Amino acid sequence: MRLGRRRREGPIDYWPGFVDALATLLLVIIFLLTVFMLAQFFLSREITGKDSALAKLQKQISELTELLSLERGGRAESAGEVSRLRAGLAAAAAEQARLEARLAEAEKGAQAGAAAGASSAAALEAEKRLSREALAQVELLNQQIAALRRQIAAIEQALEASESRDRESQTKIADLGKRLNVALAQRVQELQQYRSDFFGRLREILGNRPDIRVVGDRFVFQSEVLFPVGSDVFDEQGKAAIDRLAEAVKTLEREIPPEVAWTLRIDGHTDARPIAGRFRSNWELSAARSIAVVRRLVELGVSPKHLVAAGFGEFQPLEEGASEEVHARNRRIEIRLTDR
Repeated sequence: MRLGRRRREGPIDYWPGFVDALATLLLVIIFLLTVFMLAQFFLSREITGKDSALAKLQKQISELTELLSLERGGRAESAGEVSRLRAGLAAAAAEQARLEARLAEAEKGAQAGAAAGASSAAALEAEKRLSREALAQVELLNQQIAALRRQIAAIEQALEASESRDRESQTKIADLGKRLNVALAQRVQELQQYRSDFFGRLREILGNRPDIRVVGDRFVFQSEVLFPVGSDVFDEQGKAAIDRLAEAVKTLEREIPPEVAWTLRIDGHTDARPIAGRFRSNWELSAARSIAVVRRLVELGVSPKHLVAAGFGEFQPLEEGASEEVHARNRRIEIRLTDR
């Protein structure tokens, strides 16, 4: 009886549970995307603040360097003034010594005249007059020497203050230089992170193909993926690959803040075998291919200010050798994300 009832009930319906699981998975994906967008927003704000602080540090370094130059120029002028005043002081001291010697001679002459008697009274009076003039000149020189010494003391005090300010400026410049280096290091780390994300996205878009690979800090396309032999015109496979690359680059442009200076350098390379056709050298072929990639990216909406085309011909091979495999690996297009 119970067995007959189960047969009439029919099979179990799993579809509502499957729909609930899909809805839950969709909600989780939406939540993760929301968290990712918020993280990108706060990261962009933090990078913008760091760029402002970096610009302010560079401005402070320029101002301190200019003040330091002015301070050093003033210190050199003060040192020259001290040398001049010291020379004047030495000359005044020599003149004082000469006048004192003359005064001593005049006093001796006066004493000798007094002993000679009344006949030498006129000569004695003349000697006394010379003595008074000499004393007046000595007094004037003493005053000038005292003034010169005060000026020298003031200038030396100003020089000490200038040297103290110079040391403080050097300390500030060293501190700002350290902060600037830290900021630049952070900028390099941020660009490294963007490069890693960009290469990871390219791997996802282009797939794990043996003719497209990462070598160091470069993403390498074998030339046969994009161009026919000896040509700079894309085939259909090459256009599709560059179209996928353009989508990744446009996503990168949206993610990197405008304050971060970066470029995507497209390098063309060939093998070492002589070329035949409309190109006169491998150098011209490599440059034409890199320019073709840049032109295609611009047509697909990538900003030209973030693109650089370069041709290296056969002069920077990945491997040395004359086998067909080595030639194939050396014929390539390299994409490198660099700072400007």
